[in-house]
Amino acid sequence: MLKTSVQFEEIIGQCRDLFGKKLKDYGAAWRVLRPSSITDQIYIKVNRIRTLQMTDKKMVDESEEDEFIAVVNYSIIGLIQLEKGFSNDFNENTEEILNLYDKYSQEAKALMERKNHDYGEAWRDMRISSITDLIYQKVLRTKQIEDNQGVTIVSEGLDANYFDMLNYAVFCLIKFSEQEKNFEPKTI
Repeated sequence: MLKTSVQFEEIIGQCRDLFGKKLKDYGAAWRVLRPSSITDQIYIKVNRIRTLQMTDKKMVDESEEDEFIAVVNYSIIGLIQLEKGFSNDFNENTEEILNLYDKYSQEAKALMERKNHDYGEAWRDMRISSITDLIYQKVLRTKQIEDNQGVTIVSEGLDANYFDMLNYAVFCLIKFSEQEKNFEPKTI
């Protein structure tokens, strides 16, 4: 599990780097999004991933990896919005936003480590397409909870679903990084 923790940190570092650059370019414009809009953004990303996995033709030059990074970052945005609420003003303190990013990524890592202990890192034997389907399922569950005004009878809340989507996306990014490292071009 130590390997997974190190890989998690590397992947989150890449996601945070992109998040920070976009924060500089756009500010925290996402602060105006209601939670349901963030969930729909994740839905769009995971739906595109599924489409890419099921077809051979790609008409937009963004990879599955790019979309999984977006799922990670939108999941953290969702967690921030749950804490702060949405705002009509997006002139946020950049340091505060990055601190919240770090807070939620560390909470996600701690959750991942606990679940990996109990599940024995079963995700390592799963296909990326299966993990993608789990993210898709979590998005649909989240949309249903939002449609129910956040009320659940026995289910986890919105935050638990955002954490799961985040961690599943990190697992896929770890799997992609491992595939790239194991790739050996064959000479003809």
